[in-house]
Amino acid sequence: MRSTITLLFCFVSLLTFAQPSTPGSPVDRDYKVTGIVLEKGTDLPLEYAAVSFIDANGQVVAGGITDMEGKYDIKVPAGTYTVQYDFISFKQIKLSNQVIDKNTNLPPVYLELDSESLDEVVVRAETTEVQIRLDKKIYNIGKDLTTSGATVSDALNNVPSVTVDVEGNIALRGNENVRILINGRPSAIAGFGSTDALRQLPAEAIERVEVITSPSARYDAEGTAGILNIVLRKEKTLGLNGSIITNFGYPWSAGINGNVNLRTNKFNIFNTTGFRYRESPGNAIFENRYLSQNRENPFVNESRDYDRVGRNFNSNLGIEYFLTENSSLTASGFVRIGNDDDLTTNVTDEFNMNSALAITTIREELETEDDKNYQLALNYRNQFDKNGHELTADFQYEVSDETESADILEFITFPSRMDLPTEIVTTIEDQTEYLAQVDYVLPIGENAQFEAGYRGNFQETITDFTVMDEVLGTGNFVRNDSLSNIFDFQQNVNALYTQYGNKFGKFSFLLGLRLESTELKGEVTAEDISTTNNLDLNFDEDYLGLFPTLNLIYELNDRENITLGYNRRINRPRHWFLNPFPSRSSEANVFQGNPGLDPAYASAYDLGYLKRWDKITLTTSIYYQYETDSFERIQEDTGELTPNGIPIIRTLPINLSTNERIGFEAGILYNPARWLRLNSSFNLFRFSTEGEFNGVDYGAENTSWFARASAKVSLPAKIDWQTNAFYRGPTNNAQTESEGILSINVAMSKDLFNENATVAFNVSDLFNSRKRMSRTETETFISESEFQWRQRSFNLSFTYRFNQKKQRQRGREGGDYDDEGFEG
Repeated sequence: MRSTITLLFCFVSLLTFAQPSTPGSPVDRDYKVTGIVLEKGTDLPLEYAAVSFIDANGQVVAGGITDMEGKYDIKVPAGTYTVQYDFISFKQIKLSNQVIDKNTNLPPVYLELDSESLDEVVVRAETTEVQIRLDKKIYNIGKDLTTSGATVSDALNNVPSVTVDVEGNIALRGNENVRILINGRPSAIAGFGSTDALRQLPAEAIERVEVITSPSARYDAEGTAGILNIVLRKEKTLGLNGSIITNFGYPWSAGINGNVNLRTNKFNIFNTTGFRYRESPGNAIFENRYLSQNRENPFVNESRDYDRVGRNFNSNLGIEYFLTENSSLTASGFVRIGNDDDLTTNVTDEFNMNSALAITTIREELETEDDKNYQLALNYRNQFDKNGHELTADFQYEVSDETESADILEFITFPSRMDLPTEIVTTIEDQTEYLAQVDYVLPIGENAQFEAGYRGNFQETITDFTVMDEVLGTGNFVRNDSLSNIFDFQQNVNALYTQYGNKFGKFSFLLGLRLESTELKGEVTAEDISTTNNLDLNFDEDYLGLFPTLNLIYELNDRENITLGYNRRINRPRHWFLNPFPSRSSEANVFQGNPGLDPAYASAYDLGYLKRWDKITLTTSIYYQYETDSFERIQEDTGELTPNGIPIIRTLPINLSTNERIGFEAGILYNPARWLRLNSSFNLFRFSTEGEFNGVDYGAENTSWFARASAKVSLPAKIDWQTNAFYRGPTNNAQTESEGILSINVAMSKDLFNENATVAFNVSDLFNSRKRMSRTETETFISESEFQWRQRSFNLSFTYRFNQKKQRQRGREGGDYDDEGFEG
């Protein structure tokens, strides 16, 4: 009831403010009154807090609401007033005898939670919510029912502009060269280009996802598509609170995840710990037709079954100590331990020129993987005042150890049984990374802001790749020196940046420049280099780059604005793209790095439009990107055969000359009623590539699109139902065409025990249709394939919250990890 009264009060205040002064009023002129409203104990800004000016007769003379930063700017007639501050579920505050006879800046107001009203709070919409900043869009996905029991990788697939393919590769607006940050920083939790860790973390750990398509100079220049910043949960309310989440699913999976938070006025201790067991059965079919007339068996059919079992433990423990009212020191540690057992069974049928079966072989690859990731971080934050003047310093140390061991058994079953040599492949990867960062923000006047900073990122990765081949008939193994090698890769990046922003009436801008110095070193130790095709084994490269950024916003009115962004980005080749020694997922398919790869550079432009109605929010943008020396994976016939005569196909990354991309996207959030919430987005893009390699033209053009829609219905008895649908249209590159993919997820939930608990059930990929079907065509072979990473799954979860209700209706969900710059 109280929340309803507060909303009505805000509405009446706005209507009153909109009315002109009555005839005969003693008002001579209006003055501008400014201020800020914050949450007591956390200093977080409260958006949509009501501010009212009440005269001696008890009449509301003027009023307004706070913006996303908790600030207000209200025209008030001269006079003496009681200023009243209201916000849902917070205690009301009044400032008496405030004389307004000039432009006035009132002191900061701190509202305190009203525990007696929490049970009456209106629960906010639990589908994806969007907030707009100068350089990014912020999506709260933590309350999406379909992510219950899912992983971070699964949850990202529900974020507009983002797609996650069947192998877990993440793309932004159709471009896979996206930089992934955790809490605004590079992290072992999410390595660039590798999403394995994101498949192991529970989705419940996410507070929000920031989609940064036009990054400001504060962010890394890495990632030509842009940046995804995943902000993990950290409770901001006082006291001891937390939740426990358990889930059980089929194909067999089970997990438990708990988060506990203890916050006082002096410190904040937070911990998230979870264990997960997950089976991921998948399958694939490959049909390869070789065009050379000299092939004895020109048609090869491969059928693969994947039986993957993952066991993962993760824990994040930290303490934030408030040194003073304006400064704090945060120390945190993260550990992730994984143990996987993967069995891949590959059945290969070869057919002769007369389409008769000539030979059948079975290849079984049992792979075990042990991962250990450790991360220690320190953060110092000093807020010199409440206007945004602050200094932050960060230090982060990470170490990860990954050991993969694969026993590969192969034998012929037709026309007669015959064992082939066994192969043991071991990969040991050790990575160490240091990060140091300093950021300084200085407000200038009322609307301007200056910012400068430094970031150093120093990484070393040592990969020890060993292949042992069986001497047939003896049971003994010998080292294959033509494939075994040790690759030592170092990447050091030092960056300086500065940016300046200002606001003039309805117009805001943010102009920045980032300088990055990159050093790449690689050293190979190997006994035999015959398989490297005369590629350089060792390299030492240095390059310096300037990366300007510009973001503009024009507010047509309080609910409508136009944005324009420009930024220059870089794509550095990663270590697995540079290692010249081949690795292989099967005997006939190898991947070989190219140490001659140069970095790719891209210039990107983004024009956006936002319009809010009472029940609808519309976001649209047109974007254009031009990239030089872009990476492309090409496939070619090496001319070599496996011991049983199968042609070996090599995949190699190369620099193509240009990659041009233009697109349009739109998103709609529509809440026609309290019981119905709709969310949809659409993205259409076209890209073209020009370039050649070894005399072959790899130029290609492609127009594709993807769309998603979500509907959430609140039923009686506190039951919610949600349906998510996603479709990605057909795509193609220089050699491969892929068909469209449709996926539908459904979920339902029910609140129990006075909303202290929730039970949820969801089905991922309802129609078992999330399969990648593609066709690759070259001058020497044609390959058609169908791949499914994981079959349709069912999941049942139970969540229990202690001293923690479902999320209160709040404005900006900011936090200490919000790595954002000037907002305008």
